[in-house]
Amino acid sequence: MTLLLAIALLVPVPPHAVVVKPVANMYSAPSEDADVVSQAIFGSSVVLIEDQGGWVKVRTPDDYTGWMRLDTLRVENGDHTYASSSKAVQVASLSANVYREPSIIKHAPLLNLPFEARLEVAPKQGNSGSPSSSEWLQLRLPDERLAWIQKGDVESDPAPLNIEGDIELAKRFIGITYLWGGTSSFGFDCSGFTQMLVRRRGMVMPRDADVQAAWKGVEPVKRSQLHAGDLLFFGKSPQNITHTGMYIGHGRFIHDTTHEHPGVQISRLADEHWTKLLVACRRLK
Repeated sequence: MTLLLAIALLVPVPPHAVVVKPVANMYSAPSEDADVVSQAIFGSSVVLIEDQGGWVKVRTPDDYTGWMRLDTLRVENGDHTYASSSKAVQVASLSANVYREPSIIKHAPLLNLPFEARLEVAPKQGNSGSPSSSEWLQLRLPDERLAWIQKGDVESDPAPLNIEGDIELAKRFIGITYLWGGTSSFGFDCSGFTQMLVRRRGMVMPRDADVQAAWKGVEPVKRSQLHAGDLLFFGKSPQNITHTGMYIGHGRFIHDTTHEHPGVQISRLADEHWTKLLVACRRLK
């Protein structure tokens, strides 16, 4: 345990850290031999709960807990939370490269980041009139290094999407591979994908499919009354939900599945495999 972490865990205000890897796994126990339960992406803030031999138990903004390697985090000192102010952007592309200078050819990228990774904009350096300023944005990384990203890869303070916009967003991920525990554009699992789509509509939904179906932010809806944007839940019974997706209209839904070929895809609700497994339909309140 580092001295900074030891001090952080003793203070009355819950200590927090920022994720410094593009995508960092969260495990059920402090070991890479344990199962992956979720992930946290670059720039996101986690609350530190306890530490154990180079591992830290954390809580993510959706109240999910798991163990992360300490070297995937940077413990934050004081009241500052990385990329939490108005001077922050997030990756809008499915992935984006971060460079040491405003050039894609001089050096290899410092980082390749997934969709929604958060980044802090650096203070003005007096070069706003340079030829590169219209295409590039200077960043401050969590380790205080300065770096650059192309402006077309990021957005600041994105507004919540309506249902039509959310469906358009979902289709951008078609073909992205399925990854158990995945929560990023480098690989989602079913509930991680649906959670992201709901988050882009301005709501923080729980992480796991069965908990999502019971969440207070949704209400039951009959299959015959489904509207685009409703959530679908599948399993052996309403008490044993194992899969989820989002209805997009005309009898189709989009989801991340391992059925037939793994990845984000559009399926038909009337297909025998899915129609017999549908156990719950929900509408966001």
